[in-house]
Amino acid sequence: MEEPFEKLDGVKAVISGFSGGKEESPSYKQVAYGRTSHKEAVQVFFDDQAISYPDLLEIFWRQINPTDPGGQFADRGHHYTTAIFYHDKKQKNQAEGSKATLEQTKKFSSKIVTEILPFQKFYPAESYHQDYYQKNPTHYYAYKKGSGRVGFLKKHWQNDPPKKRTVKKTNLRVPVYKKPGDEVLREKLSDLQYRVTQEDATELPFRNEFYDNKRAGIYVDVVSNEPLFSSTHKFKSGTGWPSFFLPLVKDHLVELKDSTFGMLRIEVRSKNGDSHLGHLFNDGPEPGGLRYCINSAALRFIPREKLQEEGFGEYLKLFQ
Repeated sequence: MEEPFEKLDGVKAVISGFSGGKEESPSYKQVAYGRTSHKEAVQVFFDDQAISYPDLLEIFWRQINPTDPGGQFADRGHHYTTAIFYHDKKQKNQAEGSKATLEQTKKFSSKIVTEILPFQKFYPAESYHQDYYQKNPTHYYAYKKGSGRVGFLKKHWQNDPPKKRTVKKTNLRVPVYKKPGDEVLREKLSDLQYRVTQEDATELPFRNEFYDNKRAGIYVDVVSNEPLFSSTHKFKSGTGWPSFFLPLVKDHLVELKDSTFGMLRIEVRSKNGDSHLGHLFNDGPEPGGLRYCINSAALRFIPREKLQEEGFGEYLKLFQ
C-alpha cells in the first residue's frame, strides 16, 4: 500500500506498520503470522493544503477488495482485513461518507465490509519491510499479480479512472523515520558515514564533527532522520566522541550485545535506520550513570533555531 500513496503530490511520507491492536511494539513477523490483534497498515503524512483526505480515501478504495471479510486476495487472516483509521470527527464523517458513496455505485456485488475505526496507536515495521516495492521489485510485482490483486483492480476500475486534481505545491516538512535503499545511502552519505553506520566502523577520537559541539539542538540519525539525542543531555567525557547520559527518544534506540575485539560491550543502533551508532557504558554522570558513546558520523545535528523549520518543533520545549 505504500506505492500508490507515495506517488501522490502532497503526500510527504508513507510508513508501513501495524495498528488497531492491543499488543505493544509488535514485530512484523508477529503480526504477519497472526499472533497479534493488529492489522497491517500504512501511516500517511500529507499536506491537506495540497491533497485532501477524501482524495486519499479514493486512492485507498482503488487498491483493495472492500468486500472480503477474511483478508485480502492470497493473504488471509484478521491482520490482512481492511480498515480506515480516522484521527478526528471530520475524518470519521468523510470516511463514512466515502464508504456510503462507494456502496451506492453498486460497483461490487457483495457488501462492503471495510471497517472505519478510531486511531489509537501506530507501530512502524522494521526497516527491511519499509518500501518493499522498491527494495524487492521483482518479487513485489510478481506477487501483486499472482495473488489476484492486479486482475481484481483492473476488472473493477479500468473503465473508471481517478479524477484529476489540481495540486498546490507547499514547503511543508514532515520527519520521515525510515532507512533508504543502499544505492540511495551510498549517494547520500560520505564514505565515513557509510562505513560507520552500515559497516560498524568507528571514527577517530577528537577528530570528528561533534565531540566538542556546544550548540543547543538535537541529534538525529544521519540515515533515518529519527531523533536520538539532545544537547541538554550531552556531557564532556574526555573520550573524544560525543557522549550523552540520556537518549532523547529511547524507543528509537536498540541495544545489542557486542563481543568483537575480545570485549563484551553493548552496541547502540537506531531502530528505524538500523544504523550503527556507538556503544553504551555504565560510567556516565548522574542521573542514570550511563554514557552513550556515539560516532559523530552517525549523527546529523539540528540547531535549536531550525527545529521548527525541519519538523521537530515539539523539542523546542527542551530549550525554553
